[in-house]
Amino acid sequence: MKQSKIFHFGEDHLTAGIALAIAEGTVQGIVSEQCFVKIEESHLRVQRIVEKGNIVYGINTGFGPLCNTKISKEDTRILQSNILQSHSVGVGDPISIKLAKIMLILKIHALAKGFSGIAKSTIERMLWHMENDAIPVVPSQGSVGASGDLAPLSHLFLPLIGLGKVLFKGKQMPTKELFKKNGLEPIELGPKEGLALINGTQFIAAHAVLVVQKMQYALRQADIIGAMMLEGLQGSIKPFYEELHALRPFKGNQHVAGRIRTLLQGSEILEDHIDCERVQDPYSLRCIPQVHGASRNAWLHLKELLEIELNSVTDNPVIIDDELTISGGNFHGQPLAMALDYAALASSELGNISDRRIYLALEGNSPGVPKLLMEDTGINSGYMILQYTSAALASENKSLCFPASADSIPTSLGQEDHVSMGSISGRKALRIIENTEKILSIELLTAAQAFEYRKPLKSGVLLDEIHKFIRTKVSFADSDRVFADDIEKGVQMIQEGEIINLVEQVMTDKELTWKTPHQVEFDTF
Repeated sequence: MKQSKIFHFGEDHLTAGIALAIAEGTVQGIVSEQCFVKIEESHLRVQRIVEKGNIVYGINTGFGPLCNTKISKEDTRILQSNILQSHSVGVGDPISIKLAKIMLILKIHALAKGFSGIAKSTIERMLWHMENDAIPVVPSQGSVGASGDLAPLSHLFLPLIGLGKVLFKGKQMPTKELFKKNGLEPIELGPKEGLALINGTQFIAAHAVLVVQKMQYALRQADIIGAMMLEGLQGSIKPFYEELHALRPFKGNQHVAGRIRTLLQGSEILEDHIDCERVQDPYSLRCIPQVHGASRNAWLHLKELLEIELNSVTDNPVIIDDELTISGGNFHGQPLAMALDYAALASSELGNISDRRIYLALEGNSPGVPKLLMEDTGINSGYMILQYTSAALASENKSLCFPASADSIPTSLGQEDHVSMGSISGRKALRIIENTEKILSIELLTAAQAFEYRKPLKSGVLLDEIHKFIRTKVSFADSDRVFADDIEKGVQMIQEGEIINLVEQVMTDKELTWKTPHQVEFDTF
């Protein structure tokens, strides 16, 4: 795949979007010669510390509760190899190769900043793994989120010393086999290098990168699907008026309300019931800006914190200069752990209100829309059982919302007496978002079915084009069928962002603009 852009590790500003682009091969990540000079300077500082015999944690001492155990000059290299092996205690299914590659990308960027004492040869080998898609196999469980993600990072870097497993050209193999195929030899880690590799938050941060991406896609599509459901059930446009949201100007609320107004612009369906007798809609329709908007605010909070983390040095100790090394706590995952728990709750609520709209569509209380979204019920169950699935998923999400960051179990004989559990926060947040994608796919199907009953009236051009597109994938249902097949197609549309792409294309073609005051903040990552 042709790369269209270069990213300089250790120098340029990394975002979630750029990290994903590097992982997907559309941006090339490199380390400049100027940056390698800075990396080598930091490495030489560590060498001088060893030569002088100054006692510095992790360079010539043991780790954790063994921090007062001095290590001889001769054993400092053995210490670094041993730490990778002893800390490789991960269990559970491996994380996705995409996640592991993002971990590698984030670690290269952090180490390339030149405060970690890493050797040029070590960075070069890490770059080789990334560029050749020889991605280490990393178990999903075992990190407590401080001192960073010790277990998963240990597994990520076992291949540097010839151990562990990798996925190469679609095949999982021992690292020794990879080396044999490619004429490589294990590298010898110098003082502090092992500790620099495994101290940090890259497992948590990699999960946060995917959470930011998948959650943003879900949020954007939830607004579109909610707008289609509003049309299908003949909801009111007034709760989305700009004047209302100026009185309570949360960014997320204003953004969502503006998107709904844009999506409904020019709707004949709205005009048809503008003078109807209904006083107000149920909350799941009327409060879309408040609920979706609150989830938007949570997403923005995570995005902003993640961007700081992606451009930070999170290992320990950090080497400032020859005279100053600092053993601190930059590896502690709490800043991201709490934000990920917040994002998990926000994602769950996005699915929760979606399930309520699905239920609302089945009740048959909107003029012209039959109960269970099908005319001939009795012999047919219509869309009734699809809501069972959305209810099950919504309930599962609620059970996953307990904040992992609220827990801490002391480790390392009490040296690490408060940990973040941020790795669990990240894993749970991803699982909740994936469940929410499925709920939204069910709402997409039910909203499209309800929308059908408004014909021959038309909605705005955006929703009409979206409905036509949905019908190229899933046909109108006038009798029961295996709805799991429809849901699978809906999930694919949600996960691949097909609706988002269509909306943006139609807006470009029709020269439309969003009626949103915070578009840049919410539509980029």
